[in-house]
Amino acid sequence: MATTKDKKILVVDDEQDVRSYLTAALKDAGFQVSTASDGFEALEAVKKDLPDLISLDIVMPKHSGIKFYHDMQKEKALSKVPILIVTGHARDDLGKVDFDTMTMQGPGVYLEKPVKPDKYISSVCQMLNIDVPKNYNISNADDPDLLRNELAMGLRDADPEALKKALEALNKNK
Repeated sequence: MATTKDKKILVVDDEQDVRSYLTAALKDAGFQVSTASDGFEALEAVKKDLPDLISLDIVMPKHSGIKFYHDMQKEKALSKVPILIVTGHARDDLGKVDFDTMTMQGPGVYLEKPVKPDKYISSVCQMLNIDVPKNYNISNADDPDLLRNELAMGLRDADPEALKKALEALNKNK
């Protein structure tokens, strides 16, 4: 079974301190990490060395996360790389439209900044279907963001009957 040391993550964020923070968390967990500060750099990096997962901010100058995401979808090999959205703009005017578009069309898996390292590592491992390193092992049971991400990942590959049952269960709780 694959482990964190076998996986390459590309962290895309325009803020140097955020890139450093996320990179440190990933490296502490054993991942191989590369970074990019905008969508143009990210696209270049992806074409040079395909990562196993991309951690993507949405609001960035030059080439936003949504533009980068659309670029990725144009090429079959690139479109298969899982994307974890990490943003501070999911609910504000700067990023809400792009965020809604991305979660409806594609990844659906996201974390809001500021993100805790254990939550970040847990989400990355969950998306890559690998075990969380023991020093990051946390329970998903009480964390709504991790539960949402786990549900989104499960729905991605679910058959139509399972999707109907999930929707019924959600509608009962309204």
